[in-house]
Amino acid sequence: MNFIEELLWRGMLNDMTPGTEEQLTKEMTAGYIGFDPTAASLHIGNLATIMLLVHFQRAGHKPFALVGGATGMIGDPSGKAAERDFLSEETLRHNQEGIRAQLAKFLVFDESPNSAEMVNNYDWFKEISFLGFLREAGKHLTVNYMMAKDSVKNRLETGISFTEFSYQLLQGYDFYHLYKQRGVRLQMGGSDQWGNITTGTELIRRKEEKGAEAENDRAFALTTPLVTKADGTKFGKSESGNVWLDPALTSPYQFYQFWLNAADNDCARLIRVFTLLDRATIERLEAKHAEVPHLRALQKAIAEDVTIRVHGRAGYDLAVKASEVLFGKATIETLRSIALDEFDVIFDGVPQTTISADELAACKDITDLLSVGSKGEIYPSKGEARRAISQNAVSLNKAKVSDPAASVDVEWLQDRFLLVSKGKKNHLLKKV
Repeated sequence: MNFIEELLWRGMLNDMTPGTEEQLTKEMTAGYIGFDPTAASLHIGNLATIMLLVHFQRAGHKPFALVGGATGMIGDPSGKAAERDFLSEETLRHNQEGIRAQLAKFLVFDESPNSAEMVNNYDWFKEISFLGFLREAGKHLTVNYMMAKDSVKNRLETGISFTEFSYQLLQGYDFYHLYKQRGVRLQMGGSDQWGNITTGTELIRRKEEKGAEAENDRAFALTTPLVTKADGTKFGKSESGNVWLDPALTSPYQFYQFWLNAADNDCARLIRVFTLLDRATIERLEAKHAEVPHLRALQKAIAEDVTIRVHGRAGYDLAVKASEVLFGKATIETLRSIALDEFDVIFDGVPQTTISADELAACKDITDLLSVGSKGEIYPSKGEARRAISQNAVSLNKAKVSDPAASVDVEWLQDRFLLVSKGKKNHLLKKV
């Protein structure tokens, strides 16, 4: 399949300008997507557009990833209800390096003709004066044209500064610069970027004074739909906020669990957008999932594919091990096998408390042990703890306990910790 056919069956094509498919079929084409460096890491909201570049390169075209060192100083108003805060140049540079490292996990940077390349628009904007930019870009687009864009219209009631109003001019000039200097013919992005992207195609058309008949010199635009859940809400956030690609911000375990917990109704779309699995494999997984949905075949396939690409095989294996420890049928031997360097990763996100040797010695029975050092994370009172133990609803280090008055076995603690589990999903880690 060519690039457009691939996007169509995956549900990743929202809109494109006339002639785009013909251009891509005719020859290897250079195309780019811009990434905003206003955070230290990309998040899974960026993954859909990253996957656009991946499919673009796999189809034989040349991808450019533009890191907006200059436009990041301004802030894109698209989809924003208020002005962004300005970031320092030092912060932006730090963020750019993080993004560069993350994109290298998805795109092939080598010496081949369609090798991926990274560019930073600060490199050309730093050479342009304010008056020079007005002459280069501002002269060619009317205020009426710019105000017709949704990113501007949606902010007219609440207010938009001239700074953010001018953002589309900056993004449009990026396209013009890459068109002239690097032969880039296509800009891609999320559907919310259509207005900014087509500003670039229009600026190129007007500056080059070429009409629609100049087929060999046209610039093109293509967008992918924003990924939403089956209920129409935005996809990409967990209870704690954004799911980041940086393991320091979202651990491999948290990342893996996010995909594993995806709703069944969302998986058919997610597996097409975020994995590189082929159509036959996806349809086979969907059939298996329909037969035995409780085995979560789709969720596991998505979680494996995406976690390995973002965090590597070692990160994926550790995430699976953590899931077994917390939610699977792990044994005391599994817990004892946890290496010290794995400990914090596996129990990242699990409520934790510390108890002293004296507090441990003062525990008369299991009920006391559950209560010491905790603040109601699992059981609000000793009475509730006793009832839960009697009902066989409590596990200590993955072993069921049923007698509230049983004495404390120090072997449970392994000189390190005690994992208290209420059912399958609620845990408290007590460190000695």
